[in-house]
Amino acid sequence: MQYFPLFVDTQSLRVLLIGAGEVASRKLDLLSRTDAHITVIAPDVCHEVLAYQQSQRIRLLQREADVEDIIDIDLLYLATADDELNQRFALYAHQHGIWVNVVDSPALCRFITPSIIDRGKLQVAISTAGAAPVFARDLRSRIETLLPHSLNPLLDFIAERRVEVQQKLPVFHQRKLFWEHFFEANGDGFDDKTSVHYANAFNQLSSQGEILLIDELTEFSLLPIAAMPLLQKLDVVYSELALPHSLLELCRRDASREAMISMSQLSELYDKGQRSLIYANKEAISKLVAYFPMAKHLKVGSI
Repeated sequence: MQYFPLFVDTQSLRVLLIGAGEVASRKLDLLSRTDAHITVIAPDVCHEVLAYQQSQRIRLLQREADVEDIIDIDLLYLATADDELNQRFALYAHQHGIWVNVVDSPALCRFITPSIIDRGKLQVAISTAGAAPVFARDLRSRIETLLPHSLNPLLDFIAERRVEVQQKLPVFHQRKLFWEHFFEANGDGFDDKTSVHYANAFNQLSSQGEILLIDELTEFSLLPIAAMPLLQKLDVVYSELALPHSLLELCRRDASREAMISMSQLSELYDKGQRSLIYANKEAISKLVAYFPMAKHLKVGSI
């Protein structure tokens, strides 16, 4: 991938925005929600940018910018109509290791700003690497309808209780089961029952094991949608074969990856609640299907 998505801690982040017209004001609409220290430099300033100064959200320097203004800056946004100035400042930023974004000039950018869905602590970023921003906006509008605004207070509720859960449940596997049971009962809403679901989840720390089987001939993109939640709950992926990237993209990223173990060991771990995926050739999978009748054989169109 050309652009690697990162979520940056904006506390104490120093951001410089050169330009104070309509385009710059749209950047400020987003940047002003962060904890960053924002400076804007421009000789001419639109009313929207002045409003941010009057609310003391930004530091405004109403003058021409100089390359020395970039020194000690973490992020630089260039939102001027002067192409020569944009290129000169972008080059200086690149030479001095400063991340720069030049509005509507992807070739000059060290980073780009994605389309963002904001639900407080939940942030969803969507990017087409600058190829189709209109499509990114359309996709954002579709995802917006799937994420209720109640997620904001729900995630605040969870954040306030993470330390308590870590103290009561020192083992990671216990915490994972706790949160799985909590979200299964509570969903994505926040109401008077949320505290009840939270308290009840401490009493539901057991889990039935799972064995998923996939053979090497399976086209992963055609697996049924119902297989996705199962793959996202895996504890371990077993295989003697090289694991395809397209399969790993569907699995829980922090699931362990190990060589194949014996059937008796796998059965014992299943009884203890482990969720396992076995990726092997078709002959080996056929044997496992016969040995583990409770296993789910993931195939194109069915489970």
